[in-house]
Amino acid sequence: MSDAPLIAGVELGGTKCIAVVARGTEILRERRLPTTDPATTLAGLSEALAEWQAEMPFTALGIGTFGPARVSPEAADCGQILPTPKPGWTGARVLDHFADRFAVPMAFDTDVGAAALAEGRWGRARGCSTHAYVTVGTGIGIGIVANGQVLHGALHPEAGHLRVRRRRDDAFAGVCPFHGDCLEGLASGPAIAARIGGDATHIADDHPVWSDVGAELGELMATLILTVSPECIVIGGGVGGGRPALLDRIRDATAGALAGYVPGADRAALETLIGPPGLEARAGPMGALALALSTLD
Repeated sequence: MSDAPLIAGVELGGTKCIAVVARGTEILRERRLPTTDPATTLAGLSEALAEWQAEMPFTALGIGTFGPARVSPEAADCGQILPTPKPGWTGARVLDHFADRFAVPMAFDTDVGAAALAEGRWGRARGCSTHAYVTVGTGIGIGIVANGQVLHGALHPEAGHLRVRRRRDDAFAGVCPFHGDCLEGLASGPAIAARIGGDATHIADDHPVWSDVGAELGELMATLILTVSPECIVIGGGVGGGRPALLDRIRDATAGALAGYVPGADRAALETLIGPPGLEARAGPMGALALALSTLD
């Protein structure tokens, strides 16, 4: 790795942010900050990068951010956060902040798009041409890679705001400020906390809430399989990535939703098709590094 270029990455998450400098896949420096207001958060990240740039000049910077965000390089507002439930962040010009401070090639994408790229390059989805990364945490986001490229269109995938089938007697209204009971409003960390009236971090795997969450996320998996036909779906995030029992519920619900229709996606096959990140908790920052490398490929 000694001849690999020095690269930097920034992961902007809904709860925390991470800045890193790496050579190849070896992270040499890392700084973690809480996600507060844009001015404070972006200043803290750029100060860390400036400190490292003086010590070990990096040649490219990748930025992965929570969304929605404008990711098309042709757009006049590329690099800007679009209307978001995250207080104070709508309109934040993230890419401009770093471009004004560092004269290196930069790539900008969603955090889930970046994580999908990293899982394809180094992780669970290595060798797959089409795969997806789903994060279930503060929000629910989906990144899709097709033929080695993060999928974009007019915007980027926002499948976390799909509405899904629910248990008929479930009266929970949901917490999404835009849609109420969309998937993010039902199965994200804040939604689960609202359902049980407390922090979901330490509740037991047999708590009834996981039955609903697993079923609802299984609806999303089935939708992705039917529309994108991925070779691999990685589930990460503070809720999704840390509970093997939840993954089993999701696989069960996915198989039920597909009802045997898709060849190669029966319950046994879903053990391989749907799983946790190969990069574990590093999927986010490694995604930002994958973006940086894409400017040098």
